[in-house]
Amino acid sequence: MTTSLNKGALARNGLLSEQACHNAEAVLAQCEAARVETVRVLFADQHGILRGKTLVAAGLRSLFEQGVAVPSTLLLKDTAHRTVFPVWSENPEEVVTPMQGASDVLLVPRPETFRILPWSPHSAWIFCHVAFHDGATVPFGSAHVLEHAVATLAEQGLQTVVGLEVEFQIFERVDPALGHAQQGMPGAPVETRNLIQGYQYLTETRYAEAEGILDALRRHAQALGLPVRTVEIEMGPSQFEFTFDPADPMTQADAMVMFRTMAKEVCAANGLHASFMAKPRQDHAMANGWHIHQSLIDTQSGRNLFMPEVAGALTAEASGWIAGLLTHAEAASVLVAPTVNSYKRYLPYQLAPNRVQWGEDNRGAMLRGLMRPGDPTSRIENRAPDSTANPYFALAAQIIAGSEGLMAGRQAPTPTASPYSDDAEKLPRSLGQALQAFSSSELFRSALGEDVVDYLTHLKEVEWSRYLDTVSEWEQAEYFNLY
Repeated sequence: MTTSLNKGALARNGLLSEQACHNAEAVLAQCEAARVETVRVLFADQHGILRGKTLVAAGLRSLFEQGVAVPSTLLLKDTAHRTVFPVWSENPEEVVTPMQGASDVLLVPRPETFRILPWSPHSAWIFCHVAFHDGATVPFGSAHVLEHAVATLAEQGLQTVVGLEVEFQIFERVDPALGHAQQGMPGAPVETRNLIQGYQYLTETRYAEAEGILDALRRHAQALGLPVRTVEIEMGPSQFEFTFDPADPMTQADAMVMFRTMAKEVCAANGLHASFMAKPRQDHAMANGWHIHQSLIDTQSGRNLFMPEVAGALTAEASGWIAGLLTHAEAASVLVAPTVNSYKRYLPYQLAPNRVQWGEDNRGAMLRGLMRPGDPTSRIENRAPDSTANPYFALAAQIIAGSEGLMAGRQAPTPTASPYSDDAEKLPRSLGQALQAFSSSELFRSALGEDVVDYLTHLKEVEWSRYLDTVSEWEQAEYFNLY
């Protein structure tokens, strides 16, 4: 099949493969047949948040030919949307990125991510890679980081299969915080109240109370092609969980970003607020985990290398992978628990881990081993990540840490039966502690590159510094009357 897209600038610069050009033609036909009016051209930024521009449908062919330019400062912002790199500096020693002067970068479409939005059928999404205008890949682009990790593992004849559990809350929106005085960087949080009462884990009557919005989210997720497996009432007030069937890492990272964005947009349109914050500051609110189930597959045979032959035993591959995840748990924390708030979740007896250890089918341990003879779904569940994680970075971290343990011949320690009372090393108690471990990690500097580690470290250090400079309500209550 011939296509004019092969002559476009993206194809000429090697940014759009011949197969991608054919897929793009199919997208153009689908767009025309569905009478799509606008296409949201997006990329997952450093925080896993979708950013980009909206094109009218007539401009879609140009996107596949030339890409779309966006300001490079979109890659340089912290969670308050402030640009935190010195883009105007003339001092070469201060330049952390090649993005002086707030120059443009190029969004390169990924045709396989095109989706017509079921809650807004006149519009569609398409996700993109981020590149420089000379065709060079932006090394810290989210999708690129995960693709590189997957490709490195594939060179060893291995691939990972990933399943997801995503916890979040849905609240009724009482005040949307739209007053002029409420605007800032960041803006005032919206005011909410519970959608349903909580502490009725997996209770049927609570599901019935929330069925309307849960049905809407499920149907939209399925219409997006997301592999939804279950819809569940979680432990806390107005807390829910969606789980997804196993798939390859890139599919799951895209799915997580799509689901999180869809849930927030659909809920907002219905007067609700969906929050994936690790531990919201509401009375009795439970923390939100993002549990990553992972198996290792031999590419040639298709065999699950974590499936043991004897009950209670670990394969060499499972032992090495567990050991790698544990060895590099502190350094990987920035990639799986990326916010100041993330570390408020690591508390004992809260169905979240607080120590670096693994257990056999133990929900209190950081790693939960679910491996049985004859079970092709044998897997390791990492319970340390939370729902704010950039999924591309988080899944790359699993591959990098796990495969290092495997290649280095590491062996897993004895599994724990008492995950909150052992003397095992604790998970980081703050973003600052996690940043120190990440910045000094030889593994992540080697696997991601010096520039990527320095970039992410600087980005999160600014967030951590802003937190340290803020006088909290606790400090005011503790000291204002006392001294």
